[in-house]
Amino acid sequence: MGTEDKAANKVTDVKGKVKESAGKATNDEELEGKGKGDQAEASIKDGVENLKDAAGNVKDAFKK
Repeated sequence: MGTEDKAANKVTDVKGKVKESAGKATNDEELEGKGKGDQAEASIKDGVENLKDAAGNVKDAFKK
């Protein structure tokens, strides 16, 4: 997984947590939902990147 991708996903996750917390604190369900959506997006992107890494590792194992 690229370091830039990892960092971008982490930033998206943290922003989502902040939005969710702010939404809960202000009773703003829309903001809370957007925060949860941001967190889900970051999680999915992390999963895709992990699959890419795993595929690359398998490919590298067959080269040896």
